[in-house]
Amino acid sequence: MRFLPLGGLGEVGKNCMAICDGSDAILVDAGVTFDDRDLGVDVIRPDFRAIRELGLRVHGLVITHGHEDHIGSVAYALKEYDFPVWGPRYALSLLERRRSDHPVLASADLRETSPRQPFRVGPFEVEPIAVTHSIVDA
Repeated sequence: MRFLPLGGLGEVGKNCMAICDGSDAILVDAGVTFDDRDLGVDVIRPDFRAIRELGLRVHGLVITHGHEDHIGSVAYALKEYDFPVWGPRYALSLLERRRSDHPVLASADLRETSPRQPFRVGPFEVEPIAVTHSIVDA
């Protein structure tokens, strides 16, 4: 098992991690961070190029909660890759509200998760757990 941080390691925001077993992978979160350098850039997103460069087969994206630093790049990931997105109800509702801004979300395969209800993503089994956080449904 390998863990490939695509963003968010050693910084606040832009959370995105690939969990890999051989060439099979899942993504956990796809967020953005906000640029404070006054360069005219609003947000910075993870660099998804490593997925292609390493020849990974991504079976899906698992969202942990609805904060922007965890869901802000979902539409960008779906523009490059076609896979289902699993997440808690509230996080998915935030993505659904963005469908007019990001047409790729209109055809996205969004699948609701619940705490302690395991599900399969390709060869991976994922079991969400509820945590206390500053947003509902984390």
